[in-house]
Amino acid sequence: MARIRYGARTEAEIAAARTASSKLPDIWSTGVVAVWESDPDAVAAVLPPPLKPSGRPLVRATISKVDLPGYPLGAGSVAVAATHHGVDGWYPLVMPMTHERALTGGREVFGEPKKLGEVTVERDGPVVRAALARHGIAFVEVRGAVNGPLPVPGPARKTDFYFKFLPAVDGSGFDIDPVLVHCVRNEKVRKLEQVTGDVVLRESMYDPVADLPVRTLVEITLGEKTTDQQGRVVERVGAEALLPYIHQRYDDPRQILDGPPEGSA
Repeated sequence: MARIRYGARTEAEIAAARTASSKLPDIWSTGVVAVWESDPDAVAAVLPPPLKPSGRPLVRATISKVDLPGYPLGAGSVAVAATHHGVDGWYPLVMPMTHERALTGGREVFGEPKKLGEVTVERDGPVVRAALARHGIAFVEVRGAVNGPLPVPGPARKTDFYFKFLPAVDGSGFDIDPVLVHCVRNEKVRKLEQVTGDVVLRESMYDPVADLPVRTLVEITLGEKTTDQQGRVVERVGAEALLPYIHQRYDDPRQILDGPPEGSA
């Protein structure tokens, strides 16, 4: 009988997959990072407890092309600075990706707020344009010109905060209490350039980052970097604390109550 592809994998096949994933080479990306100071009250308002605002109301947009073996990937995020029990990091609100494969592990393993979207990184001589778009709206666009190299920083450890949860089957909340994940990234940079330009935030009902206005532009850079990441669960979070923020994860929060009609396949 031919191999039934939905059938169980052997222990050897599972072990081989784990080994292959643990020996991935450095994967380099080229991307634009823009950081700005926003309205302190707006930044505080998007942070679910137990996250708290950091010392500065910073917002960061990251827009990259990733050299994945076999196919190119566009990847981005918009995140706000946050702190948790003395750990400073970033809380991403949306992470557009151009391929479904890039969504699966991040969402299901780490709880990353990844969604399919369009990611643009273009350079023509010194002129740079980068954008994140969904539903036909480029809700973040960074435009500018490279005006010189910057010193290449040494390796750095950076932390992102994610909430991993599973909506309840009966629509009452969550099946089990959500968990807060610290995702630690080890970042290496091989090239970094300064960009003079601006950040444009466009209104979108699906990705309302325009609510985090650019009060003071801190920096725009264009760089080549590689990262690895490891996550760990640091605590469970009460459903009552997170439910008011669950809409951040979905274009329409009502969709978590969607289900097939009774008796349908």
